[in-house]
Amino acid sequence: MSSFLCKKENPDKTQGKMLLLHLTFLMDLNHLRIVLLKGHYAIVDKKWKHAMDEEIKAIQKNGTWELVTPPEGQKAIGMKWVYKVKKNVQGKVEKYKARLVAKAQNKWKIYQMDGHEEKILKLKKALYGLKQAPRAWYCRIDKYFQDHGFTKCPHEHALYIKEDKTGGFMLVCLNVGDLIFTDNNANMFEELKKAMTQEFEMTDIGLISYYLGIEYDESTKVDPSLYRSLVGNMRYLTCTRPDILYGVGLVSRYMEAPTSTHMTMAKRVLQYIKGIVDYGLTYSFSTNFKLYGDSDSDWGGNVDDRKSTTGFLFFLGDTAFTWCSKKQAIVTLSTCEAEFVSAASCVCHAIWLRKLLEMLRIPQDEATTIYIDNKSAIALGKNPMFTDRSKHIDTRYHFIRDCIERKDVQLVYVKTNEQIADIFTKALKFEDFARLRAWIGVTKGDQV
Repeated sequence: MSSFLCKKENPDKTQGKMLLLHLTFLMDLNHLRIVLLKGHYAIVDKKWKHAMDEEIKAIQKNGTWELVTPPEGQKAIGMKWVYKVKKNVQGKVEKYKARLVAKAQNKWKIYQMDGHEEKILKLKKALYGLKQAPRAWYCRIDKYFQDHGFTKCPHEHALYIKEDKTGGFMLVCLNVGDLIFTDNNANMFEELKKAMTQEFEMTDIGLISYYLGIEYDESTKVDPSLYRSLVGNMRYLTCTRPDILYGVGLVSRYMEAPTSTHMTMAKRVLQYIKGIVDYGLTYSFSTNFKLYGDSDSDWGGNVDDRKSTTGFLFFLGDTAFTWCSKKQAIVTLSTCEAEFVSAASCVCHAIWLRKLLEMLRIPQDEATTIYIDNKSAIALGKNPMFTDRSKHIDTRYHFIRDCIERKDVQLVYVKTNEQIADIFTKALKFEDFARLRAWIGVTKGDQV
């Protein structure tokens, strides 16, 4: 890029109308000292002076400009200093940054006192403040990446991807002059870092912690064996404590690489257990052996893969005797579909229980009632017609209709605040949690 730091003179305006609003004194291009902004001297702190010196050195080293005699009939564009304090995550000052910027929108002169009167700076490369500067920088960095084996993502032009023959994979995300790297091969990163440091004089600030005003916090790793042992013991407790099933299921998803955050979650479940060690399931004598159940689901509750959680339980009498809380195998596209998939799992369990009870001489002469809080899912189970919103659902889930036609099960609507299985699909407010816990049959020992 080659241009002058100047603009065409407007013949309709006289020199008397050009007000001197901004002066930048250059005592020496190598040793900038004093700045006068609109008649007010800026406080030249040593830190700011150092930042300004570094900026001038970088501009000169980059060959951004050269002193020339101004072309006839043209006026120089003014310049100004832009100051910025870079802070870390804790809010402490990390770096003082000063940038010399061209004021391309105004016709202001550059004045200097280094023996080069009536000289101006001819731009040889892009400078901050010019409309061409962002494009010039992007073209340069884009060419660099593509020359070094990176492929630009066709869907996101600030994302570059590189693969090698050994399976190495590297991603680079670009935001102006800030870059984020991630890879599965440390050698690839080290080679690129060395090359870019030489080409652009970039600085490696280590693992990402603060980027574009966003804090990144990667939790520390914990002993996987200790975590698995703790979660395994809690899973054993779910055999008699269905109220902790959802919480234990949640912490069980991070067995492979647990962090301190996951350990804190597990300890929170332990705190809850410690506070109600005298609670448990209470079964009373009953001659009512009618089987019924509740089925529920959240929708896209897992933030990692947006899969939903199925929850169901069955009763014989007033107390639950079997329950389940698990993540669904597929991603559902609506609450209706999520509830329908959950109902399919619940119906499977109901069919198995009916056969088991028959072997125990407790036959179920009537259809087993399953309570669901979604009318659309119930209609989908009863109506054999496909709609645009439901025809994509896998046919394996439509065996519910066969079970309904055979009078093995029946789907009945229940209000959401009366849906007991809700305790197995999401975290609830304590009032709702305590109410559903009592409905399941988990009570204090002295209340029996």
